[in-house]
Amino acid sequence: MKNIRIISRLDIKGPNVVKGVHLEGLRVVGNPNDFAKYYYEDGSDELLYMDVVASLYERNSLKEIVEHTAEDIFIPLTVGGGLRSLEDINIALRAGADKISLNTAAIRNPELIKQASEKFGSSTIMIAIEAIKQEGDQYMAFVDNGREFTGKDVVEWAQEVEHLGAGEILLTSVDREGTGLGFDINLIKSVTEAVTIPVIAHGGAGKMDDVKELIEETNIDAVALASVLHYATMHDIDHSNALLSGEGNKDFLKSGNRFSKINPFSIRKLKAYLKNNNINVRYE
Repeated sequence: MKNIRIISRLDIKGPNVVKGVHLEGLRVVGNPNDFAKYYYEDGSDELLYMDVVASLYERNSLKEIVEHTAEDIFIPLTVGGGLRSLEDINIALRAGADKISLNTAAIRNPELIKQASEKFGSSTIMIAIEAIKQEGDQYMAFVDNGREFTGKDVVEWAQEVEHLGAGEILLTSVDREGTGLGFDINLIKSVTEAVTIPVIAHGGAGKMDDVKELIEETNIDAVALASVLHYATMHDIDHSNALLSGEGNKDFLKSGNRFSKINPFSIRKLKAYLKNNNINVRYE
């Protein structure tokens, strides 16, 4: 049985980690380098940096953050947001990224997927798919944090990106993202059953049981977590000193008033829980 990867997702706006609900209502929660170090030490298998306003402003500003992170973090690092060309991808990889994530640019120019996979290798190219459920239970792909309709069916698009050479898919349920209501199992099953490349599920985790159910009910290869991990940092006194001394909306993180469905947990606790339930994870 394969090891399930636990990936920490850090949404970046300018110099800060931000978090919202349905990819909107973003609030500053801290410094990306602090969070990256914290999650690395807590046992994260990979880090995912997403510049969430890059496509809106047609630029990516993660180069310096990535360079700084790559000096101290020794797990795979994926960078996405605003990458529009082979040169943009090359710059991100040279800065220290191990993989890159494409969404808007891939939708607008699918041939970029083929070109990038041929130049840098399929294992380097992840395609992010932002899915929103429509009437009739159809899922459609969106870009720009779920704001812009693309007209592409999610399953058909997933099959197309695999055919073009992508090595991995990051599948986000915009409807569930940041809510703590659990993963959209139907969405994730529809994609994992349609492709053979690895699929990372993102959006909806509110408790450890949600992750367990996701793994047991679908054929995902990894899960990307954000809210449940960010909020846990404020509850884990033994490990949060570095974060408490940094910037960020600590009162927002500690209150949990808008997020009654979210029961925060650390990566270490999640992995111990999964291992106790006979789910293979990298655990030390």
